[in-house]
Amino acid sequence: MAFDHWGPQDLAAPAKRQLPEVPVQRGMVLEDVQSGWVGEVTRVEKSGGMHIVSLEDRRGKTKSFQLGFGFLLEGQAVRLLPPAPRPASGASTGRTASGSVKVQGQRARVAMSSRIWVEGKHDAELVEKVWGDDLRVEGIVVEPLHGVDDLKSAIAAFSPGPTRRLGILVDHLVPGSKESRIAAEAMTVPGAAGNVLIVGHPYVDVWQAIRPKVLGIEQWPAVPRGLDWKTGILRAFGWPHETAEDVGLGWQRLLGAVRSYADLEASLLGRVEEVIDFLTAQ
Repeated sequence: MAFDHWGPQDLAAPAKRQLPEVPVQRGMVLEDVQSGWVGEVTRVEKSGGMHIVSLEDRRGKTKSFQLGFGFLLEGQAVRLLPPAPRPASGASTGRTASGSVKVQGQRARVAMSSRIWVEGKHDAELVEKVWGDDLRVEGIVVEPLHGVDDLKSAIAAFSPGPTRRLGILVDHLVPGSKESRIAAEAMTVPGAAGNVLIVGHPYVDVWQAIRPKVLGIEQWPAVPRGLDWKTGILRAFGWPHETAEDVGLGWQRLLGAVRSYADLEASLLGRVEEVIDFLTAQ
């Protein structure tokens, strides 16, 4: 007899058991226990430092849930884990700024014909700082557009196709905005459907995708109507703001505060990951 088991015990408590741990995969059919929602996994993305899975039901409606406990797979309770890392040659150790497994000893791939387009230089620098390691492994080049007013013509000149895809990140892409109308018109270009993905964040400028607490502030300053937004931000910070050089130096100070994906807003993280998945899908 094991006398060390004697003592106060909760005899009504169920025995603890270890749930199977299953890496999530697209195409899985899962049930969220709490809501009863049943759907097929259509997307997995990192958002705000956590992994989110999207489940599409038989009616085509989609809901998103945080990975972890609370799912049934083929009627069995499981703990959902992030997707297994893509196979890659070379040893892997550590993490990149985007949170991905870092690949050691692998040279950057020759650039593929597909591209990521962003609105400007600052957008490109931010994407490079956080996702640069991942993009070099995949052979994806980020190019600044310097504005999206002529996006339709730019896409037509690119001639998108199944082996020549575009992922485009647009500032202030919200319903009813000028940018949303430009994006809708751009998708009418022949070859764009299925080969071009236009996504965006809700911010006036990509600067706002940096989480305020990273900069030691509660929220981004409000800029008076009619004042250039970047100029107004720098002035509110008490930084030089009179010239283009001042703006460039101010941006470098902001960019220097970013160390990893955890320093960025979820609304940008998810969209960039979506674009990368779109361009690397087989």
